[in-house]
Amino acid sequence: MQVTLEKQYEIAASAEAAWQVLSDIKLLASCMPGAEITEQLDDTHYKGHVKVKVGPAVAAFGGEIEVLAFDEAGKSVRLMGKGADKSGSTASMDLTASIRPGDSAGQCLLLGNSDVIVNGKFAQFGGRMMTSVSDMMLAQFADNFSLKAGELYTQTHPEAAAAAQTGASKPQAHTELNALSILWGLIKGFFSGLFGSKK
Repeated sequence: MQVTLEKQYEIAASAEAAWQVLSDIKLLASCMPGAEITEQLDDTHYKGHVKVKVGPAVAAFGGEIEVLAFDEAGKSVRLMGKGADKSGSTASMDLTASIRPGDSAGQCLLLGNSDVIVNGKFAQFGGRMMTSVSDMMLAQFADNFSLKAGELYTQTHPEAAAAAQTGASKPQAHTELNALSILWGLIKGFFSGLFGSKK
């Protein structure tokens, strides 16, 4: 089963700071909750894994990432990721991500286009469910990406750091991918759409 995703997220950092995160594969992978690069094979190939927590149980997916294209001038990268779990389920993703300037010096946009192919038990959920799950996972990824880029930005812009301290409380990073929380979000979204919001 194949799912195509096109996303755009506002990042609370400059395009230069966001590119530092996007161009560092290990740092980029750490933005995905539960993901980790475990080995760099060469300049364009990496090994890693993603852990998914379902209650007390933890499932691990091992795989590889290949950097297919790297455009520093255009602030864009293209990655191919492939992985599998112990049950034999497999997944692959062809992702192109880029950074675009925002409306102000401390803002930018993270754009992503990806084709995700899943086989095995995860394919049984169907395209609509997979798209919903992917949306929630990518939202967590974008939150972490924005936090890391924001930290890099405030290191070189003290005035931004001072403004952040006097502003709203700092959001917390998503450190693990909890399938139960994602499932609960889908259930709430389903019933909300079914019965409509009540004032």
